[in-house]
This record gives sequence, C-alpha cells and structure tokens, in this order.
Amino acid sequence: MKECRKCGEEKPLSGYYKHKQMKDGYLNICKECTKKRVGRHRKYNIDRIRAYDRERGNRQSKQYKDQYKKKYPNKYKAHTMVNNAIRDKRLFKEPCEVCNCTEKIHAHHDDYAKPLNIRWLCAEHHRQWHIENGEAKNP
Repeated sequence: MKECRKCGEEKPLSGYYKHKQMKDGYLNICKECTKKRVGRHRKYNIDRIRAYDRERGNRQSKQYKDQYKKKYPNKYKAHTMVNNAIRDKRLFKEPCEVCNCTEKIHAHHDDYAKPLNIRWLCAEHHRQWHIENGEAKNP
C-alpha cells in the first residue's frame, strides 16, 4: 500500500505506475491522478504536443505492425535490438557518416543478421542508400 501525493488516498502498488528512479520503484502519484495531470497538460499545450507528434511521424496500426513483424522477422528483431540498446544507453546515436548532420538520424543495417552492426545515416542519405543499393541482406 502507498499513499498518493496528490489525492492522499492509500492504494495498492498496482494503482501506481512503475518508476525505477523512485525509492520503492513506483511513482508517488496514483494512476488516476497521473492521467488527470497528463490530460490537463495536453489540453493546455495542445499546439506544442501536436507539433511534437508531427515531428515524430505517423504511428502505424497494430494490424500493420503485426503483418510487418511476420513478413520481416529479422528486420523487426534488428530494429528492436537497436532501439533497446539506445534506450539502455549501450548504443548512442552519432552524426550522419555522409554529411555529419545530427537531425533525423537513422540506424542503417547492411545486414539484418548482424543487428547491432549499424551505420548512422540521416533520413535523406538513408533513403538514398536504399535507392542505390536496394534492400539490405537478410530482411
């Protein structure tokens, strides 16, 4: 059991989001209060949030993701491993190896069977590489 810092109610730990930086491993605000706070933040900052969402790009449907995962298991596994390594700070994004820019950097695989053997390319040069060379090995 834990007491919420916002509403003061005592709730079981399942009523709180996990947060590894907290002493007990759970956020000190319950899920209901967190959802209300996030909703208010979105309401009052909608223009900034929409701009951020546009910058991140469109998100695909679950059905599309499942089909992609089934069609390209090696590719999906490689992308997941790179994203997890970046998240866990075992891998760090570097500037584009062609133009040295630092915006919209992609992890490029020459061979998906070697998931952490990557080259960093900006979106433009990544697209250009695939136009010139086609699909990488072992998709």
